[in-house]
Amino acid sequence: MQRIILTVVFTLALAAGVLAQPAVFTRGVVAADHEIASRAGAEMLARGGNAVDAAIATSFTLSVVRPMSCGIGGGGFMLIHDPSAPAGSGAVALNYRETAPAAITPDYFVHNPDPDASRYTGAAAGVPGTVAGLFEAHKRFGSLPWADLLAPAIRAAEDGFTVDESYMASARDALDWFAEDPNRRDRNAFLWSRFLRDGAVALGDVIRNPEQARALRLIAERGPSAFYEGPIAEAIVRAARNAGGVITATDLRGYRVREEKPITGSFLGRAVVVMPPPSSGGIATLQVLGTIERHAEIIGTSIDALGHNSPAYIHILAEAFKHAFADRAAHLGDAAFVDVPVGRLLDPETIESFAERIDPTATRPAKTYGSTPASVAAPPGDDAGTSHFSVIDARGSAVACTETINLTFGSRVAVEEFGFFLNNEMDDFTTVPGGANAFGLRQSDLNLPAAGKRPLSSMSPTIVLDAAGRVELVTGAAGGPRIITGTIQTILNVLAFGMDAMAAVSAPRVHHQGFPPVLALEGALGDPDGSDTEANPDGVMRLIAEVNDARARLAALESRGHRVGTIGNVGVAQIVVRVGEGHTAASDPRRSGIPAGVTRDGSIATDR
Repeated sequence: MQRIILTVVFTLALAAGVLAQPAVFTRGVVAADHEIASRAGAEMLARGGNAVDAAIATSFTLSVVRPMSCGIGGGGFMLIHDPSAPAGSGAVALNYRETAPAAITPDYFVHNPDPDASRYTGAAAGVPGTVAGLFEAHKRFGSLPWADLLAPAIRAAEDGFTVDESYMASARDALDWFAEDPNRRDRNAFLWSRFLRDGAVALGDVIRNPEQARALRLIAERGPSAFYEGPIAEAIVRAARNAGGVITATDLRGYRVREEKPITGSFLGRAVVVMPPPSSGGIATLQVLGTIERHAEIIGTSIDALGHNSPAYIHILAEAFKHAFADRAAHLGDAAFVDVPVGRLLDPETIESFAERIDPTATRPAKTYGSTPASVAAPPGDDAGTSHFSVIDARGSAVACTETINLTFGSRVAVEEFGFFLNNEMDDFTTVPGGANAFGLRQSDLNLPAAGKRPLSSMSPTIVLDAAGRVELVTGAAGGPRIITGTIQTILNVLAFGMDAMAAVSAPRVHHQGFPPVLALEGALGDPDGSDTEANPDGVMRLIAEVNDARARLAALESRGHRVGTIGNVGVAQIVVRVGEGHTAASDPRRSGIPAGVTRDGSIATDR
């Protein structure tokens, strides 16, 4: 709780003007959840590279410095906006989500006796897509030499990076997992010895990964063929098989990136560009934003007039979330395999129905949300296995990219010879009909696994354009289903409430995913006891008590029928916002990232 309380303190200090004004970058900026990764992208911008060049360098570097969150053993979604493209064709969505191996059938996990099969075994791993996706982005849009884009990541792997608090949070999660079964130390020796330092990892430790440097050098020299064929591919197959997996050399050779057409909606006069399925976040974002905007019109007010994080605003936000998550559970899957009714889900009549069905004074019966009845789900689990970054360059090209290995350190199955972890994306499928995944989401049979299919995802990379078609905002988040709710609130904070970049990502957030019927509040929003007052002897906690009367808020929400709880965090967002002819950026203080950009004189600077 203390870390979240300090986040709220930071937000209020910003609002009070205590901290310096955010830096404005005129030649591009990168917001990632690690400073080394942000600097890697900024280095490419400083050399004259474009947003895609910067994104590729950032992604490969994140593979090194955030091994618990993403990497070359995973996959992702990249949304690209190119203002130089012909009208109507400026946005491209690259889908390099992991795919189910050929041996995975719809009932594969139903008949697997290991309860951890879809999470912490080789069978949990989908065919990785990150390397193929980044190369496809470079082929389509890159301007700098491919090998140059991997140089910062290779350098980080060889020189090492320092363990920060974000790393330690993931390490503690992994240490708890090892404590449950000491035999896991032998089965997952690389994770235990290298990344957890035989259980003694500490803040300030330097983690080096010469094995991944070797893999990155091969990829720099030969492109994706170095990953999907040859020694790395052989090592992937071997590591998965030794841990009970089924990835084959044929699966790897057959992986293909899918270029998708982005979905574009509108909000407060802007165009909101999002990923199509199997991203569920894109549709949910447009549904929620549209519902809130229309509901405000129905009740004769504006969104900002409701008051940021007031009971009235939180209630309407939660009700809109519940409609979107109900549709997520009932209708979404990989559109290449199943019929996803995108048009109906985003039809103005559907949004109108959601908006009209929100009662400002009360919640509705649980089964009345969404286009059809929702499925029951368990509480959301914690997540560190995802990373988002946002990029814009001096030309106005932008990238919103979210990548993942799913849970913390993915499947925890290491490809030891090359220093990376395989994902556990199979758990994002409906592995057991009627059962919940690690994030407490129950999903329909549309999301059953099948050979070559991509699992449903909450990843929500988003680009917002103004009326003139210029990029106004680039954002997204990490955090399982909280990606969706965290991203949406970050967008609302900027567009509806006029917050700057840092205030937008720092402000406390709420989460509701329909089931369980719990409205989860961060930090001081749900802490009426002020139990962390001692952490702030300067009296800022008294300011929080004055600005946010938590007891009154809780009472008002409960009077509307909400069952209220607390939550550690609602996503980890990264944002870039246009300010005049430049851009500001912010990395969410819920994870220790720092943005980096290029100043007018061409130098690289960070915004702390």
